[in-house]
This record gives sequence, structure tokens and C-alpha cells, in this order.
Amino acid sequence: MTIFAIGSIPMILVLGNSMLIPVLPEMKTELGISHFKVSLIISVFSIAAAISIPVLGYLSDRFSRKAVIIPSLILYGSGGLLAGAAAAWFSNAYMWIIVGRVLQGAGAAGTAPIAMALTGDLFKGGEQSRVLGLVEASNGFGKVISPIIGSLLAILFWYAAFFAFPIFCLISVLLTIFFVKEKKEKHAHHTPVGKYTKGLISVFKTEGRWLFAAYLTGATCLFTLFGILFYISNILEKDHGINGVLKGCILAIPLLFMTTTSYITGSKIGKRMSLMKTLIILGLLLMTASFSALVLFKNLIPFFSVLVISSIGTGLVLPCINSFITGSVPADRRGFVTALYGSVRFLGVAIGPPIYSALMAWSRTGMFLVTAGLTLFAGLLCMMLIHIKKKDPSKESDTLFEKLQLT
Repeated sequence: MTIFAIGSIPMILVLGNSMLIPVLPEMKTELGISHFKVSLIISVFSIAAAISIPVLGYLSDRFSRKAVIIPSLILYGSGGLLAGAAAAWFSNAYMWIIVGRVLQGAGAAGTAPIAMALTGDLFKGGEQSRVLGLVEASNGFGKVISPIIGSLLAILFWYAAFFAFPIFCLISVLLTIFFVKEKKEKHAHHTPVGKYTKGLISVFKTEGRWLFAAYLTGATCLFTLFGILFYISNILEKDHGINGVLKGCILAIPLLFMTTTSYITGSKIGKRMSLMKTLIILGLLLMTASFSALVLFKNLIPFFSVLVISSIGTGLVLPCINSFITGSVPADRRGFVTALYGSVRFLGVAIGPPIYSALMAWSRTGMFLVTAGLTLFAGLLCMMLIHIKKKDPSKESDTLFEKLQLT
């Protein structure tokens, strides 16, 4: 039940964007806004989260993970309630929806990234990688079901999804309160702010280059994922006349492949660092090959057959990156480092829809080739900057922090 409770937190997070993806074209029509403005409904959520995450990461180190997660879930649900009320009853609905989405984003900052740090606190060794894989799979499963849920709710009225957020948040709050028991450990609240900051600077001085590669890779995966979903949502409605639940089910196909791969990867990698690096590079190469090949396909069946290769690649990359980052620092600074990782992931989500909106207007071929170039660049960085130190036979074991070394 502890794992189930922790897994509910990132699932709530992804509902914030994925559940609205199928409804965006209808929002555009109902609110009478431009293509760019409707993309901001996704982007402001992610930008607010990206800005808030480092602060909440520090607070989770200073106090406790639950002390940040529970209020964050409450704020997340409240923002959804405001956005729903605005759509239903307010005259200047779009502005208040944006305000509600900003509140949701600030609340989202205290969910999945802090849940990763909490997992690092409660589980060790191979079990930690397995649970992190489950957390990433829960994140992915939320992405799978959320377009379907969003499409089903839209049958009632287009803004129904906003009112669903408080319900989902309440369930996660109750699970966290009753089933997550934090260990009584010496955390950063015993450490002066100056010493804490110096410790963080020391971490980024010694580990900064590979952390940069890992952060960029995580952001790239989310950027391409939400950018492509935004593109698919538009072409399904515009070019193929597909709406409603069928549209949500089609959007879920690549996400299902990603989720399944994430679960299997997380359950198998343990703490085998060389294997993790290999899977990260392999996953990024699969993404590069898939995005390059998509230039050649427009019919839905071959298009999705090629697209799922990139989803499998994403599913290989994310659990390995999560394990690297979660195990890279001591517990008293883990919250900030994982939160910063969550921040760059959110930035990837935030810039995905507006950038892909511009790329779609420019060139379909150019859009896929730019995407492929970005994933290839991330793969090359990981190959060059993530180095695994051979185990010292004089030591019984090496921590993940000791194994990751810079060139």
C-alpha cells in the first residue's frame, strides 16, 4: 500500500496535462481563442511547476516529504476547481482558467519530484530501482488513461475535466496520509541554510556534467512526448475527423508502450550502472530512428507503428535516468536535486506544445527531423558525460554516488 500510495502521486501529476490534450481543440472553439492561446493552457501549468519545484524540493529536505506533498495536492485540486468554475460561470473565463492552471502547476511541483525523493528515502538498492520503475510506470499509466478519461468527461461538458482534479487529489491525499510512513532520520532541518547550499554547490561541482546530461535527457523525453501528442491531437481531429473517446484511445497507444517498457525496465535494471547507461543510449537512438522515419508516413496505422518505437525508447530512458539522479546524492540533499530534475522535465512539457505548434506551421518534415536531431544530441551527451567507475575490488560495495564519475 505504501508503493501504491507513492505511485498515486505522479499519476495525479500527469492528469494535469494529459487529460486536457484531447479537449484542447474544443476549448479553442468554445473559448474563441487562438491556437497559441490554447497551447498556453498546457504551458502555464508546466512553467509554474518548473519555477516552484526547486523551492519545494528544498522545503522537503528541510522538513519532510509529506509536509510538502499533502498541501501541494490540496493546492493542485483547488486550482482545478477554480478553472472549472471559471469555465462554467465566469465572464472572462480564459483568464481565470489560466490563473487556475498556474495554481495547479504550483501544486504539481510538490508531487512527482518529491515522490521520487521519498522513494529514495524509503527504499534501497535494487528495490529502489524497482519502485522507481513503478513510479515512472504509474506516471506513464496516468498518461495512458488520462486522454481516455478526458474524452469521456468531455461527453458531459468540455470543462468537466477541471472538476475531476479535486476528486483525484483527495484520493491521493488520503492514501499518502494513511499509508506513507516516513523514517525518522536526520534531515537538512538540522543543517544551516549556508551549509546546505555549500553542499549542493559541491554536488554540482563534482557531478554537474553528468547531471546536466541526465537533466537534458529527461527534459527532451517529455518535450518530444507532449509535442508529438499535441501534434497527433490536432491531426486526428483536423485531418481524420476523429473525436471523443476514440481519439483518447488512439492517443493512449504510444503511451501504453512507454508505460509497459518503463515498468519492465525498472524491474530489471537493479543497480547495474553500465546496463543503465547502455539502455539510455539505446532508448535515445530508438527515438532518433523513429522520429526520422515518421517523415515518410502519413497514414495512421504505419504512422503509429513507427511512433511506438520512440515510445519504447522513452520507456527505456526514463527509469534509468530516475535511478541515476535519485541515487546520486545523500538523502539530506536528494529533495532539491530530484526536484530540479522535475523542474527541467516540466520545462520540457511547457515548451513542447507551443514549439510544436510553430513547427507544424513551418514544416511537418522539418518538425520530425528537428526532433530526431535533439534526441540524437541527448544520446551523444549521455555517451560522453556519463562514466561508470569500475568497482574497486578492495571495497565490499560502492554506492551509486561513488560509481558515477566525471571525465
